[in-house]
Amino acid sequence: MATETHGVPQLELEAVFGFNGHVCSGLRVHPDGEHLIYPLGCTVILKRIKDGKQEFLNGHTNNVSCISVSKSGSYIASGQVNFMGFKAIIIIWDYAQRTIHAELLLHKAKVEALAFSPNEKYLVSLGGQDDGSIVVWNVETKQAICGSPASASSAGHCLTLQYSNTNNIFVSAGSGTVRVWELDLLNRKIKPTECQTGKLKRNVQCLEISEDDQFIYCGTTSGDIMKITLKTGLLSDCGPAKPKYSQGVSVLRVLKSGDLLVGSGSGTFAVCSRTNFKTLKKVQLEKGVTSIALRGEGQQFFVGTKAAQMYSFSYDSFEAELISTSHNRAVSDVAILFGTSVIFGTCSGEDIRVWYIDKPKELLRITVPNMTCNSLDFMTDGHSIISAWNDGKIRVFGPESGRLMLIIHDAHKMGVTAIAGTRDCKRIVSGGGEGQVRVWELQPHGHRLLETMTKHKATVTCIKVKSNDKECVTASSDGACIIWDIVRFVSLQMMIANTSFRTVCYHPEEYQIITSGTDRKVTYWDVFDGSVIRELEGSLSGSINGMHISQDGKHFVTGGDDKLLKVWDYTAGEVTHVGKAHGGSITSIKLCSNSRTLISTSADGAILRWKFPHPPSS
Repeated sequence: MATETHGVPQLELEAVFGFNGHVCSGLRVHPDGEHLIYPLGCTVILKRIKDGKQEFLNGHTNNVSCISVSKSGSYIASGQVNFMGFKAIIIIWDYAQRTIHAELLLHKAKVEALAFSPNEKYLVSLGGQDDGSIVVWNVETKQAICGSPASASSAGHCLTLQYSNTNNIFVSAGSGTVRVWELDLLNRKIKPTECQTGKLKRNVQCLEISEDDQFIYCGTTSGDIMKITLKTGLLSDCGPAKPKYSQGVSVLRVLKSGDLLVGSGSGTFAVCSRTNFKTLKKVQLEKGVTSIALRGEGQQFFVGTKAAQMYSFSYDSFEAELISTSHNRAVSDVAILFGTSVIFGTCSGEDIRVWYIDKPKELLRITVPNMTCNSLDFMTDGHSIISAWNDGKIRVFGPESGRLMLIIHDAHKMGVTAIAGTRDCKRIVSGGGEGQVRVWELQPHGHRLLETMTKHKATVTCIKVKSNDKECVTASSDGACIIWDIVRFVSLQMMIANTSFRTVCYHPEEYQIITSGTDRKVTYWDVFDGSVIRELEGSLSGSINGMHISQDGKHFVTGGDDKLLKVWDYTAGEVTHVGKAHGGSITSIKLCSNSRTLISTSADGAILRWKFPHPPSS
């Protein structure tokens, strides 16, 4: 990958819409009180709270699974997941320089949790369930001091770690186990003491230690909180008795007053008393709470949820202010409103969302529960959004209200997989999982099927309509690309290659098309006789999933499983710029019509906005 893009100018990244809300305590506030730190895919993002300016720490090869920030804020540590049998890396970042301070490699498959000692000399790491060990690292020498299995063979998996306010004591906990560890530096050993909880058997999801090191608070999957005395390791209290927190306590924070901030798996966020665990204030958020981050003395705090949303709270008013939203699943398609560069739409899972291009702000969300949206497009007049769904229906929505304007039932047997509208906004061309291409006519009060065209043998992956509305081109995973006459409903040309086509584009002058897919080649075809004009090696690894061509036809963009966004010169067939920032496979790309902005989406739920390096010549 390094050789492939060596010496090629970098694309300028303008903004990232995204946050991985599934990482436990992934959202942190830096001790300087000015930056939020959170993961997205393989990247750790630093976002200035004041103006939203983002910086990126790139270095992980797979999704980030945990984050920890040292007490003064000079170091950030992040761990990742990896494939079975491979080791997962921990990276310690130098915050001031924004560079890698150390790369630590010992744990197998996943790093579950990380914690810095108060004096910042040591970092404790916990491996995932395939690893099951705790390792103490020296931050200065970048070496492991000692390690030990995290829990006794009779106990379950260890899930979380927390350092106490003394430099040689930390606590680990998991299913049926809470242990206090003492670090013996002279003998390079860690000694565990099992905490006694009596008859109470609990699975601990999160830990918090009071500032005076007196108590350990453990949030459990049963929805209650255990209070354990740190010195003796004995259970001091457990509550609330009734009602417990629904779907378990997933995150805890101790406030300066000693009271606890509690986040539950059902989205309840509350302040509870430290003495009897009685709820003092509470608010309901969307989906489970996974992170609580305190700013300064705890008068303001930020909350992250599984719905990939971030909220800001002040302690006094305790009202949720939504500061950022994003997709919490892979984004499957993106569409930009024709002729404008103001708004764009994306679809992911059961959501369609409409965004402002200029600022990462969500304008509209349309949800069809338990369904998956495969593809979407704006009609040219901007009056409707057409969308393809896996239940075999085509749904048409209003782009301002989100109102369902039309639904076409049983449009395709195995789900609708691709969709496009004609320029006159009177017809829709759709493709299905069974390989059929259908043309629909939109009427003032309904719709009519004009024709079904069957030549493809497998899923139709991409449809593009010619500007005169008389022809369209469809790409399919059966290795065929067909140009159809959508007035007479016959196939005009069939291009066959030994690949599963993912994407196709008309050159603006429409005498050529370019295709790409799993064979990693970008192929130029002649529209009239279906012959190959040229082939380019599109990427060295992984298929190409998204492609778009500029309005003047001089450049095109590609992106795929190698996570690189490439801008090509159309005539020279060479890469002019490369964008490296995606943490997952790139799923789709669109260039806005003024050729100034590029929007790309990826499998980790991220939407990235880039500055297009070749502004229009006019």
